[in-house]
Order: sequence, then structure tokens, then C-alpha cells
Amino acid sequence: MIALLGSASLHQPEESGAVGAALSAPRDGLTLLTVRGEVDTLTSPRLSTALDNLLAVDTGELAIDLDGVTFLASSGLGVLINAARHASHVQRTLHVVASSRAVLRPLEVTGSAQLFTLVRSLDEVPRCEVPSTAVD
Repeated sequence: MIALLGSASLHQPEESGAVGAALSAPRDGLTLLTVRGEVDTLTSPRLSTALDNLLAVDTGELAIDLDGVTFLASSGLGVLINAARHASHVQRTLHVVASSRAVLRPLEVTGSAQLFTLVRSLDEVPRCEVPSTAVD
């Protein structure tokens, strides 16, 4: 199931139907939630918790990488929509990295793709200037 990790490593789901997730900072000014596996009724509550942790980051760009998602059920879509609404409410942009039909099709068919900034790769997420913490 989902295990939030403090590093960029990602544990693959060991059981069929499981989902894996990792919270990382692949570059300065970007916090990334990487998700792998199937997002359905059983796994969507854990995805919701992972997204809450992502949205709790108060500086920099936020992104969720869904390229490793092999199935996105309506319950998972609902979790993503709620996260997009929360991000919008706090005036943040949630970038979604997605290039697979398993993710893009549900987002497009439901019209919910417009709630996110969809990008095909992590390189397309804008770079954010991180304020210096140096003291003069």
C-alpha cells in the first residue's frame, strides 16, 4: 500500500492491486509525490493522505507524478479533484505529470483535466525561485 518516504526512492507495490507512493524533493523548489500501481476504492484513502502531505508543503512548486499509475478508478479521480480544489483554494498550482492513457483518459472524459496543470514530464514543471536563507 502507500508508504510515504523521505527520499526519492520508491517502493514498488508487492501485491497485485497495491499502490506505492513516495514524497521527494527532486530539485530545489519542487516537492513531488510519485505514485505507482492501481488507484481504486481500496487505495484511494491512502492516496488522499499522501496528497494531504504534499499540499502541506508551504513553499515551492507541487507536483504529482502519475506516470506509474496503471489504473485510475473514479474514487481515485475524486481524490485528485479534491486535492486540486484544495490547492486552488490556497492559491497553489498542482502540476500533474501524466502521459499514460490509464490516467489521461479519465481526466479528459470527466472534464477534470482542466483542474490541473497537466504536463508530460517532470522537466515541464516550472522552476521556482527558492528564497535564500543566508544571514548577512
